[in-house]
Amino acid sequence: MKCRHCATELQHVFLDLGFAPPSNAYLTAAKLRAPETTYPLKLFVCNECWLVQTEDYAEAGDLFSSDYAYFSSTSKSWLDHSARYVEMITERLGLTKDSFVIEIASNDGYLLKNFVEKGVPCLGVEPTHSTADAAEKLGVPVLREFFGVETAGSLVSQGKTADLICGNNVYAHVPDINDFTRGLKTALKKNGTITLEFPHLMRLIEQNQFDTVYHEHFSYLSLMAVQRIFKAGGLRIWDVEELPTHGGSLRIYGCHEEDERATSGSVEKILDRETSAGLGNLSTYKNFQSKADKVKDDFVAFLIEQKRAGKTVAAYGAAAKGNTLLNYGGVKCDLLAFVCDAAPSKQDKFMPGSHLPILKPSALSELKPDFVVILPWNIAPEVKQQQKQIADWGGQFVTAVPQLTVMRP
Repeated sequence: MKCRHCATELQHVFLDLGFAPPSNAYLTAAKLRAPETTYPLKLFVCNECWLVQTEDYAEAGDLFSSDYAYFSSTSKSWLDHSARYVEMITERLGLTKDSFVIEIASNDGYLLKNFVEKGVPCLGVEPTHSTADAAEKLGVPVLREFFGVETAGSLVSQGKTADLICGNNVYAHVPDINDFTRGLKTALKKNGTITLEFPHLMRLIEQNQFDTVYHEHFSYLSLMAVQRIFKAGGLRIWDVEELPTHGGSLRIYGCHEEDERATSGSVEKILDRETSAGLGNLSTYKNFQSKADKVKDDFVAFLIEQKRAGKTVAAYGAAAKGNTLLNYGGVKCDLLAFVCDAAPSKQDKFMPGSHLPILKPSALSELKPDFVVILPWNIAPEVKQQQKQIADWGGQFVTAVPQLTVMRP
């Protein structure tokens, strides 16, 4: 197995979570009776370019299918984040009706609808039909393809080069990160800007966020790795921001390598912090497995303790990160009664691997569990506010990452 970016032979394991089904492969009742496909979930780190990456078994087409169940608009906090981004970037770049914006992995139109409202021409590139259908209903034009050099070349041949190419939480999802990066360069106007947001590997390690590891995430990114990938693709990172989203993310600003814009001091600042955090040292990566195991062990011990005490534990948020935690811990319906989720696309289905039933949020008030585990811990404040009624029967919230925490509403 070789590094996806620099082709160095991969010899160093970062994390081994055993076998699991794809985290967004939610099951219907009929599929519960059929065999379920699982894949190894194992990460390696490249000691040459420091890209952390999955061991490849699943194809992108198998992971991002036509009935893909993740809809970005389900989270209000994410919608608010995206709206603020559009306001900021429109002003910063001076985007107008004469500009052109491309969003890669535009999902259900959660972000581009803001550009549509502003009258800024835009195009979403989105391979999953379920989310593309939702985006088109909002007036967002969508190209239903995976993005790379070939797709970018087709856009260029149609005269569609972008003043802004944005991608939120897609860079980690692409199996060929070099082809994707060359596609960015191909589709970008001479003085255009690229913004990409992705979970920051440094935060993943610091906060024990092993549950953000799943098959749909082919790569786990530091600024030092992305800077190298961009340079190889003829691009340059000229600014970077730290964001609180997804437990700590980076938003990088890219341009053509020959662009005259000066590189912000924030780039060097974050690179220095990554070095200080040991992201250029193999021991940092080799020590992570034990930290992930402690989070998992503490969570499972909590569930067993509550079962013995006669308490009922349910969960909120049928998120991919929740599936990673549940499947690594071997959690089934005997320890966790059900999961609630606000997304209609997930309701009345079952979690992959654990087969927990996914119910409407109203089930919490009907069934009154003693504890509610918030699986998408990155939006815990939002969930606690929305479901604060659990205090009426003495219910308590629980998060497992970065350490087990029990909270009253």
